[in-house]
Amino acid sequence: MKIRPEILFLCVHNAGRSQMAAAFAREVGEDRVVVHSAGTAPGESLNPAVVTAMREKGIDISGESPQKLTNEMGQRANVVVTMGCGDACPVYPGKRYLDWELPDPADQPIEVVRHIRDDIERRVRALINELLSPNPKTERGQYA
Repeated sequence: MKIRPEILFLCVHNAGRSQMAAAFAREVGEDRVVVHSAGTAPGESLNPAVVTAMREKGIDISGESPQKLTNEMGQRANVVVTMGCGDACPVYPGKRYLDWELPDPADQPIEVVRHIRDDIERRVRALINELLSPNPKTERGQYA
């Protein structure tokens, strides 16, 4: 049986980086991956500059809202991608972890947010390609 890989994009406020990463992963991975996005201390709403930057790429995330990390998300994920949460991000044993050092787009001008967005897109595309390749780096089943 083929299992779809589950990715958890995790940051503190879930208002910028992890939202962009999740949106790109859904776009690139389509129905071949399961995507979760959460924060350890979610903000009230998405960063407006992030929404604008994603709209420029043809992806509308204006209907999204910051989500609180649940243990279920962490336990179900095959890959946990952290972005700037350091010790605030919990560790789930047996999961593959990637720590993407990315600047926080909060209070940044749109030009800076675009660079962060493009970096995230590049990283997400590489991750999805790897996870959907015939020999992904995981111990949890074979992916479609």
